[in-house]
Amino acid sequence: MADEYPREPLAVIRPSSAWLSVDWRGLVAYRDLIVLLVQRDFTSKYKQTVLGPIWFIVSPLVTTVVFTVVFSRFMGVSTDGVPPLLFYLCGMLGWNYFTSVLASTGNSLGGNAGLFSKVYFPRLVPPVAATASSVLSLLVQLGTFLAVYLWHQPGGAGGVPLPGWRWLLFPALVVQTAALGLGTGLLLSSVTAKYRDLQHVQGFLVQIWMYATPVIYPLSRVPEDWRWVANLNPMTAVAEGTRWIFLGVGSVDAPRLVVSIGLSGVILFAGLIVYQRAARTFIDTV
Repeated sequence: MADEYPREPLAVIRPSSAWLSVDWRGLVAYRDLIVLLVQRDFTSKYKQTVLGPIWFIVSPLVTTVVFTVVFSRFMGVSTDGVPPLLFYLCGMLGWNYFTSVLASTGNSLGGNAGLFSKVYFPRLVPPVAATASSVLSLLVQLGTFLAVYLWHQPGGAGGVPLPGWRWLLFPALVVQTAALGLGTGLLLSSVTAKYRDLQHVQGFLVQIWMYATPVIYPLSRVPEDWRWVANLNPMTAVAEGTRWIFLGVGSVDAPRLVVSIGLSGVILFAGLIVYQRAARTFIDTV
């Protein structure tokens, strides 16, 4: 019996078989979805809370006060002559953004399994949206830091000099931090999608990584014989570079920056490869 209605063309969507295939055109085509996910992440994070987005300000301030009391007052950790409150608040700018991106993208596959199984869109959309939404919290924390920074200007309580043209370099440092956080998050998301119990390792990884990064201490306090180990940490250049940009202190040189940028690029590249390969068959095994 002939069909009563003509058949519509059938579109078959298959994952790319290329070893590295990033659907950049798809990301551009689904830019509206990225914007919606950014808005969703920002609003849902503090929905039905008392302070709402003010937590972006309260959380780093409380952490900074604790660092100031414990490490500067009690333990006498050097801050390179910078007021401790300003030193720690500045060091946490890049670190908080990195951990925010890592936490948001580290479960991109498992956390969006229900959405992936219902509709097709490029699997890189959620981690890219999470990376973009973390910029909003960074801007709020940057405003908090600048308020404390201006209070320490000549005529205020401290006397920290103005950085001048160095402020223009901060966006480039943010881009590198985003690449490092996204690449690390994609790697973790790919592994935890298959081994769910490894999600608990992420918290320990972040804690160990923070103490290995000069956030609560300057790089100048690291013994010279061990400084090369610290330089293998890409976040070392980010933390020291942020302080050099805003405060004029910190150990910044070309070889350290080259190593940091190169490692960040390698991690991002590896994360894209592993994530894309895991996303091909993720729905079939979840």
